[in-house]
Amino acid sequence: MKEFGGKVLFLDRSDINTDEIIPAKYLTEISKEALKSHMLEDLKLDGFNPHAPSVREAKVVVTRANFGCGSSREHAPWVFEVNDINVVIASSFARIFRQNMFNCGMLAIELTEDMIDELFEHKGSDATVHIDFVNNRLTIESPKGKKTVDYMISQFDRALVEAGGWVEFADSKY
Repeated sequence: MKEFGGKVLFLDRSDINTDEIIPAKYLTEISKEALKSHMLEDLKLDGFNPHAPSVREAKVVVTRANFGCGSSREHAPWVFEVNDINVVIASSFARIFRQNMFNCGMLAIELTEDMIDELFEHKGSDATVHIDFVNNRLTIESPKGKKTVDYMISQFDRALVEAGGWVEFADSKY
């Protein structure tokens, strides 16, 4: 099973769509590696640079509501995976994006908007998230303090993550 957690990339906007995560012009690429340098290149946020070291070092994304909306495509989770980001935390996800995360063996953690606001209190600092997958608990830590939050995922999604994704899960069952 993958290790979960690390440095946090805060994306302070709702409705970030799959075209902003990975532009459609790259969907003809035949490998995940070819997507790597294009992660979030069309995302419009004040002061955001998709090539900044803080983006390239991130292992966890914390964002707002309806993350991954727009066109359904596996390329959106793939571009995170190839960049070593395997956790996205938001108040809500587009259904297909959320399931594609689990299908790739990655975590899509939904928290209340109030809890997301509390995580965003760590924005602008050197924040890290530790995931205790066994106990469904995450801890964010930064110079601004430390906060531990419980989360829930379904047993099926847990099984997908434990297996490493849908293909590995299916191989072990069928």
